[in-house]
Amino acid sequence: MEDERIKLIADKIKQLRIKAGYSSHENFAWEHELSRVQYWRVESGANITLKTLLRILDIHNLTLEDFF
Repeated sequence: MEDERIKLIADKIKQLRIKAGYSSHENFAWEHELSRVQYWRVESGANITLKTLLRILDIHNLTLEDFF
């Protein structure tokens, strides 16, 4: 069973992307030099590493406290 907390984090990351004006995860990943496949996995909740989360938060100029 999937952990609901991971889904909530993934959904929040997706909303940050959309709020930043990117309708496509691929465009967002490309413009920020992230792997498109890896970023898709992050938004789907399949593969979120702490290192990737921190990089995404840096792109959005957010702290961990702001995010959570």
